[in-house]
Amino acid sequence: MKVALASDHGGINLRKEIANLLVELGIEYQDFGCDCETSVDYPDYALPVAEKVAKGEFDRGILICGTGIGMSIAANKVKGIRCALVHDTFSAKATRAHNDSNILAMGERVIGAGLAREIAHVWLTGEFEGGRHAGRVGKIGEYEDKHL
Repeated sequence: MKVALASDHGGINLRKEIANLLVELGIEYQDFGCDCETSVDYPDYALPVAEKVAKGEFDRGILICGTGIGMSIAANKVKGIRCALVHDTFSAKATRAHNDSNILAMGERVIGAGLAREIAHVWLTGEFEGGRHAGRVGKIGEYEDKHL
């Protein structure tokens, strides 16, 4: 698995925690920044990661901002992206199993480092169940093909 990782200024500390987790799990990743604490625009980081995941250059992506909301909204504008904003482990498991999410968004101002690591671990190790869920995910792809 290869993961694209990015944050804006509001998610730098949590991004470092997740980078450490990826190393511990032996998962290859690339960090796309940001590397400053001054205000930056989250789409400048979310969109390139989403595009790389959508093109298949990375298997999954993880995006972090203050709340995770801006990053998830931006990422979901890219065709083929199913970015889930998650702040609990149950949702992390469910979004992989039922939605085949390919990008995880979290908010540093919403959850702490320990919980973020647990969420990312559950999400990274989770598998898509397929079955009845595949048809539902397929409907999203069909809509994208017609309208995006």
